[in-house]
Amino acid sequence: MSALIQAHIRRTAAADRDTEQIGPFLATFSRESGNPFLNYAIPHGGARPTRDDVAALVTAYSRRGLIPRLEYLPKLAPDVEAALLAGGFTVTDRLPLMACADGGVTDQPVPDDIELVTPATDQEFRDMINAQREAFGEAEPTGDADVAGYRRQLAAGGLAVLARHAVTGEPAGGGICTPISDGVGEIGGIAVRAAFRNRGVGAAITAYLTREAHRAGAATAFLTPAGEPQERIYRRVGFDTIDEVVFVSRSVAGS
Repeated sequence: MSALIQAHIRRTAAADRDTEQIGPFLATFSRESGNPFLNYAIPHGGARPTRDDVAALVTAYSRRGLIPRLEYLPKLAPDVEAALLAGGFTVTDRLPLMACADGGVTDQPVPDDIELVTPATDQEFRDMINAQREAFGEAEPTGDADVAGYRRQLAAGGLAVLARHAVTGEPAGGGICTPISDGVGEIGGIAVRAAFRNRGVGAAITAYLTREAHRAGAATAFLTPAGEPQERIYRRVGFDTIDEVVFVSRSVAGS
């Protein structure tokens, strides 16, 4: 399952980004954003990068003004971390990889004053993206390119949900799922604005997206919680830890 998930991550990252093969690394570069979480490399399974491979990877990101960064499942490429650390990289996080099989979702109530809708208009996409960015503490403004990117993802089979106040329409949060491939889909961007937290909105968004992913053909949906509070929410929905994801980066581009 870990190998299938890593392959899915690699395909999804490459689908709407520029890519460059650098030694055993697939480097991906967003066409629309310098956000580090949209610009990262993934090693091939069993990769054994050389010092020159690591240096070339740094150069590829630095010449674009980006922070050299990787996201991957370390058990599938156990020799990569040491090579990166020797090249000046730092492990910035290790997070659990959680999965939920088809039929494994536990129902989560949607608060009475909240509705979950699939964004369709430009404003609904903007509301979802703005809610996500506010919840994640990101200051980057939402532009037409962001809306277009989400529309492309949905057109390719992805999923999205906007949580909003049922009466006022005020955005509460949102989340997405990547297009399903080989029976796998990634749930991501689960976010709830501060004013709507601690009411079960995040759990409701997660359960909704996971069920929709299964209906769309995912035998397994997976996600990566940002911390223990999120991990508890996802466990309540029906996710279990099956592996880990490591995040590795150089602190300053070109350093």
